[in-house]
Amino acid sequence: MNKHGVNHVALVLDGNRRWAKTRNLPAFKGHQAGLQALEKIVKASVKRGIKYITVYGFSTENWGRTKAEVKALVELFKYAINKYEDMLQENDLQLRVIGRINDFPKDVKSVFDQAMHRLKDNQSGVLTLALSYGGRDEILRAVGKAQKVKGKLDEKTFSSLLDTHDLPDPDLIIRTGGAQRLSNFLPWQSTYSELYFTKTFWPAFTAKHLDRALNNFAERKRNFGK
Repeated sequence: MNKHGVNHVALVLDGNRRWAKTRNLPAFKGHQAGLQALEKIVKASVKRGIKYITVYGFSTENWGRTKAEVKALVELFKYAINKYEDMLQENDLQLRVIGRINDFPKDVKSVFDQAMHRLKDNQSGVLTLALSYGGRDEILRAVGKAQKVKGKLDEKTFSSLLDTHDLPDPDLIIRTGGAQRLSNFLPWQSTYSELYFTKTFWPAFTAKHLDRALNNFAERKRNFGK
């Protein structure tokens, strides 16, 4: 465990479009800048001993954005996996993609699958991308699986049916961009997570901002309802 006590940090990457708007740039430029910020934060998290990093990259509701923006985002996901796969390998990180992965075009899904397979034996940590993800949808899908479970259904068994079945619950959830809500992100898993909100737009979020969140977490006392 690192000095902050954070084994798993989850990130809600909010503010890309507003960051671009303040600079009179198209929304896509904000998403590109957000991708660059993510690379830096993943590396910073690894240096700080955080083993699990989960990123809310694209929600089930995001499909309702304009066709042009959705198309650009989907292509950006494919580009990002190809570009940063070697970085993940160098940092000994596995890759997970959770959510309704079959919603993506076959060529994009293939890129996800190939990267996850290549990185599957890495041991130092796990980067999880929540794409076409919705917490309620995840729970409903798990309920469907639960109907086939024999015997008593308890919390541990139900958790094993979720997309995150092989991940610990997040210790800390950070949301950028000013909003103070989780927006359908990990509702089951976040029951006892500590929450940290910042007005900083995601593309402007740096390792210094991460340290502020980690230091804030270290000052809190977690009782887990006891």
